[in-house]
Amino acid sequence: MTNSAQDYLPIVYTIIVAAGFVVTTMVATHKLGPKRKSKKKLESFECGIDVQGNARMPFSVKYFLVAILFVLFDVEVIFMYPWAVNFRDPDGAGPLTGLGIVGFIEMITFMAFLMVGFYYIIRKGALKWED
Repeated sequence: MTNSAQDYLPIVYTIIVAAGFVVTTMVATHKLGPKRKSKKKLESFECGIDVQGNARMPFSVKYFLVAILFVLFDVEVIFMYPWAVNFRDPDGAGPLTGLGIVGFIEMITFMAFLMVGFYYIIRKGALKWED
């Protein structure tokens, strides 16, 4: 069975209708919406709290470091999930039969590298807040 251009027409129609709806909605709200600008309306809004200082003030790199480390170790945990799911064979033959001993050794090696990295960031003081 070969594909023809007619097979893709419903997709093209859907894209055209969706884009048309977005453009129509944007134009209509821009043209019909109120245009009362005031100093109070153009001021930044932060949950009802009065603005304090400049938003462009520099702050400690520790925030970025902790965020990056969180993402790094969070992704490492995501890599462990498929291993945990496939650790056992579906027929229940016992541990180490799904991935075998090779899979188990690979995960131990992966965990060892992960712990070496964690030990390194602790020794470097990356998670200490007080300076």
